[in-house]
Amino acid sequence: MRLTSFTDYGLRMLMCMASAPDRAFSTVELAKEFGLSRNHLSKIVQKLTQGGYIVTRRGIGGGAALARAPEDIRLGDLVRLLEEGQALVECFAEGGGDCTIDGCCRLKGRLRRAEAAFLADLDRSTLADIALPQFKAA
Repeated sequence: MRLTSFTDYGLRMLMCMASAPDRAFSTVELAKEFGLSRNHLSKIVQKLTQGGYIVTRRGIGGGAALARAPEDIRLGDLVRLLEEGQALVECFAEGGGDCTIDGCCRLKGRLRRAEAAFLADLDRSTLADIALPQFKAA
């Protein structure tokens, strides 16, 4: 399974936040750390905020911070949120894509089970398990 860069950077951002769960991180410092545009990072922050994983505050001393303890955040749940709408294969997409062998395909069920196993494995780990030992933004 290949994760989107959106998910990759979302997880990296959360790993940094988990290293200092009581601290707020500015989008400027995180964007600089990962070499991303603030606009792209802001979209990730918005998705994680909507999912209830982070909270944001404006102004001096503001930024993004974890909304929950890192040990209460399952990696599988994060991937499900960040990969929402990203089908593993075309036939998994809403509407089923344009597959001509859908009625006789023997691969689809196996791929669904593999995807479920992948997420189930991630569900066994938390954000605390992958927190960076010490994160210092550039």
